[in-house]
Amino acid sequence: MENCIFCKIASGEIPAATLYEDDQFRVILDLGPASKGHALILPKKHYANLYEIPDETAGAAMVLAKKVGTAMKEALGCAGLNVVQNNGEAAGQTVFHFHMHLIPRYEKDQVGLSWTPGTLTDEVKEEVLDKVKKILG
Repeated sequence: MENCIFCKIASGEIPAATLYEDDQFRVILDLGPASKGHALILPKKHYANLYEIPDETAGAAMVLAKKVGTAMKEALGCAGLNVVQNNGEAAGQTVFHFHMHLIPRYEKDQVGLSWTPGTLTDEVKEEVLDKVKKILG
């Protein structure tokens, strides 16, 4: 995509603090980190979101998240890791190029990635099961 900032970063057109690169992906440090080591996995090809990315590429992104996350745990001594991937404006996506956040977590780090749990009612459960299972087959 011509005006996609992440396409330009992934291709090397715009410099970034690169942790890892291969023929499919570039992993960079986030300029607005939630914690020390917060990184982004960027595919070099443009896909707006999870709905557009090919299965093989999505799988490779998760394998890469494991590889980089394991290296972060060893190198940074983090106590945990969040893997976050947003799709659509309502879900918090601000750059419409598929990307995964790797957010190292440290004890008492104040990173806010939580929600107040609701209750799964029988009515909602049956509706979701019925509608989604029909599409999945």
